Amino acid sequence: MSILTRPRTEDERPADDAAPPSRERIFRRRGSGDFSKPTLGGLIGRYALLVLVLFLVIGPFIWQLSTSFKGPQENIYSFPPNLIPREPTLGNYATVADIVPVYLYAWHSLLVSVGTVLSNVVLATFAGYALGCMRFRGKWIVMAILLSTLLFPGEVTVTSNFLTIRALGLADTLWGVFLPGAISAMNVLLVATACRMIPKDVLDAATVDGATTWQRIRHIVWPNIRGMVSVVAIFAFIGAWDDYLWPLIVLSDPAKYTLTVGMAYLNSSFSVDPRLIAAGTMIALVPIVIMFSFTQRFFFKGVQEGAVKG
Repeated sequence: MSILTRPRTEDERPADDAAPPSRERIFRRRGSGDFSKPTLGGLIGRYALLVLVLFLVIGPFIWQLSTSFKGPQENIYSFPPNLIPREPTLGNYATVADIVPVYLYAWHSLLVSVGTVLSNVVLATFAGYALGCMRFRGKWIVMAILLSTLLFPGEVTVTSNFLTIRALGLADTLWGVFLPGAISAMNVLLVATACRMIPKDVLDAATVDGATTWQRIRHIVWPNIRGMVSVVAIFAFIGAWDDYLWPLIVLSDPAKYTLTVGMAYLNSSFSVDPRLIAAGTMIALVPIVIMFSFTQRFFFKGVQEGAVKG
């Protein structure tokens, strides 16, 4: 017995029978009025420029990394450069660690950098809240003073900072390296800008409900400035880790050097062997790369952060 079936309509067809959606072009055709997309030539130009910038930024790092693993018999100046070592070795890193206490210097830099991050995060948060959310007399005078400090390069205050540190008895100590960078005017202004984006009505409503200053900072301000604070933390860490001039002025005992000062000593001692210099450079650079790799999403979130979240 035959069973008569009626043909299925288009709405009754299963999803597998549906035609695949057409892929949207990422560039516009010639004569198209959609100016939100680039032309094919413009798209190719953008990618070519991106590849060029990537090569200029990543190229020196890759070359240094490759040089640090090359043995003494390999030619590091060959053209085109050989980025893959024929006989890779870790001997350069071992030599650097044996002659220069590079890991002790790295530990000193880590202590100073972590302390700088913590102090900047805490102090910039409270100072930014005061400037961005509170009302008090002389507020704009304080803002003007902070802005004026940004007009002077750091070398202008080196002498006064050193005299202050020496008067406090902190010369030739890591505390003396840490204190001038414990808070930055730029970081305070960044957090204050983020705090000003919080609606005043929200803070006023919390005050009417009996919330204390600490409760307002913890439950209202902090959730909305965490992204910007992460930007402050990253900038503070990189600035303290890469600082060379101030540790060189404060520290006189080689046993207390930070990594940047120790790398300068390494460069002057082993200028005839670029492999050792490259190995020391990689030791100094790896912590920054690791930190930014783990915190980049917070960094870009802080740059794009808006007002109160829903």
